[in-house]
Amino acid sequence: MYAGYFPNRPTIARSNMPTEDANEDHFKIFLKKPEAALLRCFPSQIQATKVMAVLDVLSNHSPDEEYIGKTVESSWAENPVIKAAFERFNGNLKKLEGIIDERNTNIELKNRVGAGVIPYELLKPFSESGVTGKGDPNSFPI
Repeated sequence: MYAGYFPNRPTIARSNMPTEDANEDHFKIFLKKPEAALLRCFPSQIQATKVMAVLDVLSNHSPDEEYIGKTVESSWAENPVIKAAFERFNGNLKKLEGIIDERNTNIELKNRVGAGVIPYELLKPFSESGVTGKGDPNSFPI
């Protein structure tokens, strides 16, 4: 969800970060103005924009996407044993979603609740359309 923003997850660098063993000139520049050395490594705006666009397209959930355990296959619904197993599986997925929601609201879990903390939703079994960071689809496009 936030991988497309370059400082969070760099996908390309135009040059190596200077190290103590590198060319003395590069290291001196780094010591004088470290932010300039860092910015020189970042990709151009067009490169970063392309990566963000590609990640957005690949991360997007289609409105008609099917999720594991959300709906029973019509051929499975005819067999009572398979249908009962599916209903148990679906119930367990809903319990899992409830547990995740409960933990996301528990103020004792400092890594889940508070100012600037994004709720954990990665293993939530179902999702809406769009870029959500949750949902386990029946198949993956990549």
